[in-house]
Amino acid sequence: MLFNKKGHLVGLDIGSAVIKVAEVKSSGKDIELKKFEMTPIPSGLIEEGQILDMDELSRIIRNIFKTHRIKSNNVAISTGGSSVVIKNINVPAVSENALLESIRFEAEQYIPYDIDEMNVDFQIIGDGEFSADQMNVLLVAVKKDLVAEYIELTDRSGLNVSVIDVDSFAFQNVFERFSRKDGELNMLIDIGVHKTSLNIVKDSESIMMRDSSSGINQLREQISSELNCSFDEADNIISGVDTTSMPLENFKEFSDGFSKMWSIEIQNVIKTFQTKSTHGDVKKIFLCGGGSLLGGFVDTLASTTSIPISIFNPFDVFKLKSKDFSEEFIQMAAPFASIALGLALRKVDDK
Repeated sequence: MLFNKKGHLVGLDIGSAVIKVAEVKSSGKDIELKKFEMTPIPSGLIEEGQILDMDELSRIIRNIFKTHRIKSNNVAISTGGSSVVIKNINVPAVSENALLESIRFEAEQYIPYDIDEMNVDFQIIGDGEFSADQMNVLLVAVKKDLVAEYIELTDRSGLNVSVIDVDSFAFQNVFERFSRKDGELNMLIDIGVHKTSLNIVKDSESIMMRDSSSGINQLREQISSELNCSFDEADNIISGVDTTSMPLENFKEFSDGFSKMWSIEIQNVIKTFQTKSTHGDVKKIFLCGGGSLLGGFVDTLASTTSIPISIFNPFDVFKLKSKDFSEEFIQMAAPFASIALGLALRKVDDK
């Protein structure tokens, strides 16, 4: 996908712990990465996708754009978590226009919220898996109040929202430009502070998508309770900035416990999918998000699932200037960058 200047968007990933901003441009046949910036934010500004301090968060975002001289104010943002419902559903085979008329009725039986409180969208994936009279549809529903909240935030930040995406789709968007179209199943896992997003993809198609409430916040809460410390102090212990407040053996016990819990949860999702699906087995797992850096997690997940695991490097998709992006920076930023970079690949007129 190449971009003209008019269609260019800035990818803005508003995480619970770190805000990421990415800007790209077309460069011949390549896509060049112009900017990628990361700014940690204090805990408590966003909790489980809900914005708790609009003024402070908008101030931080304005400062990022000003400090790093990002001139475009047209942005693509994304959301996820419990306020977003994503389902692969089978519906009677009809035209897209006919489905547009009936989708809210079809969606109502799959959404655990009042349908009038949701923005509903869909994408026709293809024929139904078991019947020619059916078609497979990817259903996405987002709470209206969450959308309004993020639009207000970007308005206060002096930005114009052109695209509101879902975190898992943004990760998939950048992954598609990296992967070979070989028909194999890959699982994309984004492990954040308050949620873990699972997406099984085949070429450009999402076969199964699921969010869980597992996230690094669970480990943070346990450490905070154990030491009677703040979340920010617990984050320093988890990231390795603070190596003195908790004995290494105690921290390893906690982190190993969470690694095993997450790994078993992911394994169960894979087993359930492979039992019910005709698409075959998951061949590789690619991770992103800060939770993927938890010591021992990658090895535990690989051992539990018997599937090759790697932390995805989205920078491989782009043309980079070494003077702007050092190898050290790329290695540090790669686990955090997929969603922002996937959003930066979006265009103004994207659905």
